[in-house]
Amino acid sequence: MSLTKVEKPYGRSYNFSAGPATLPDEVLETARDEMMNYKGSGQSVMEMSHRSKVYIDIFTRAQKSLKELLKIPDNYDILFLQGGATMMFSGVLMNLIKVPGQTEKPVVDYVITGDWSKKAADEAKMFSDFCTVNIACDAKTAEGYVTIPDQSTWKLSPNAAYVHYTTNETIRGLTFNTLPEFPEGTTVVCDMSSDFLSRPIDVSKFGVIYAGAQKNAGPAGATIVIVRKDLLDRSLPFCPSAINFKKQAAKDSMLNTPPTYAVYICGLYFDYILKHGGLEAVQAQNEEKAKILYETVAQSDGYYEVLVKDPRFQSRMNVPLHCIAGGEPDKDKMTPHELKFVAEATKLGLVNLKGYRDLGGVRVSMYNAMTVDGLKMLREFMNQFKAQNPPIKKE
Repeated sequence: MSLTKVEKPYGRSYNFSAGPATLPDEVLETARDEMMNYKGSGQSVMEMSHRSKVYIDIFTRAQKSLKELLKIPDNYDILFLQGGATMMFSGVLMNLIKVPGQTEKPVVDYVITGDWSKKAADEAKMFSDFCTVNIACDAKTAEGYVTIPDQSTWKLSPNAAYVHYTTNETIRGLTFNTLPEFPEGTTVVCDMSSDFLSRPIDVSKFGVIYAGAQKNAGPAGATIVIVRKDLLDRSLPFCPSAINFKKQAAKDSMLNTPPTYAVYICGLYFDYILKHGGLEAVQAQNEEKAKILYETVAQSDGYYEVLVKDPRFQSRMNVPLHCIAGGEPDKDKMTPHELKFVAEATKLGLVNLKGYRDLGGVRVSMYNAMTVDGLKMLREFMNQFKAQNPPIKKE
C-alpha cells in the first residue's frame, strides 16, 4: 500500500531542514495568538521598545527559563547576541585571549572534527599577530570526517588560553555523544549550535558555550552565549562592543538593540521544553528518533549507507546518507535514485531532505521539534522507496 501525503494541522510538513529548523506547533500557535496584541499591551512583540517594562519581562523570563533548563550556575551570564555562531568564531577569541598574568604570546587550542570546527580554527588563525593557534586534533581522514581520534592522542597545550571544540558537526553528522574531559583549570569553549538543548549537560565544565538558536532553540537571529563571569576581563582592547561579553553582560545584553522577537520565540521554546519534561525528556525522544533512522539504514541490506559508521560518534541531530544502489552521481553529487528520493519525499510532505551541497545524497536533520511520528513516516517511505526502486546495475 502506497503512502499518502502527510496530514498535519495547518497543512504543515515534516520539515527535516538542517537550519533554520522546524519549531513546535505549540510555540508557533502561541506566537500567532500574541502577534497583534501581546497580553493586552496593544502592540506586537516585534514592535516593542527593548527597554520597555513589558519587553524586559519577556527577556528576563527567557533567561530564567534557559537557566532552569540547563541548571546554569549563578556564576555564569546568559547573553542573547547577534551574528550567529560564525560571529562567535572571532568573538570568542577577542574575548578570551588576554589571560591575566600571562606575558608571552597566548596559545589557543582547537579540536577539529568537521567543517564548522575547522572554520572556527581558520578564523582564529586570522589573529596570528595576537595568539598562536594549536590544532590539538584534526580528525580528517582519507574518507573525510568520519571518526574522532582517542583523546589520548590530542596534543593539548599546557597553558592554553582556551580549548575550543564543536559538539555536533551539522554537515557530516559527526558528534561527541560522550563529551570530552579536560584537565582541571582548562577554559573550555564549545560551539553547541546544532545540539544545544538536545540533552542535559554540566554547564560548570565549560568556560563559554555558544549556539545559534535556529536549530534547537528558536528562530534565526539570536545567538546564545553562556559565559563564566571570571572570564569577562580577558577581552582584547579592540573587541567590538556588540560582541564584547563584559560590556554586554553589564547591560544585560542590551548594550545595543537585541534580536527582540527572536529572543521572545526562544523564550516560548524554553518554556515549551520545561512544560514537556525538560532536557531528560528531550534526550529520550532524540535517542528514539535516531534509533529509528539508524536501524532503517542498517536493515536496508546496503541500499542506504550513512557516512559515520561508528555508533560512538553518530549524530542524533544530523544524519547524511547515500542511496549507494542509485547509480552514478551528477555534478551536484546526487545519484538518480537520490534525486527521485528527495522529489518523492517532498510530494509526501517530508521536506528539506537534500544533502549538503558538498556531499550530495540525503541529509536527515531531526532536531528537538521533529517528532517521533515524523521519523516513523520517513522510515515507511525509505522502506517503500527501496522496494519500488531496485538498484541500478552498473554497465
